[in-house]
Amino acid sequence: MPYATIREYEIEYSSAQLPDSAHWAAIVAIYSASSNPMHRNCIFPAQRVSIDTVFSNAVEAEEEAHKVAILMIEQGTHHGCTG
Repeated sequence: MPYATIREYEIEYSSAQLPDSAHWAAIVAIYSASSNPMHRNCIFPAQRVSIDTVFSNAVEAEEEAHKVAILMIEQGTHHGCTG
């Protein structure tokens, strides 16, 4: 799973092929630093983003996921993990 660090956040972005389809979905998870170096705090659990859009290949979906994650961090619109 590709990842990037933006300020104090670590984002994981990926793609998933939709069931019974040739199309792909964009997936994002966002984490922040923790006081424990072996742990990171999940602030946005891995889930599909841009749900109204399907992509023709994994690369397009991952590019969209990366773009959405950056926008979420810039706008402060990420949500905490539940569970």
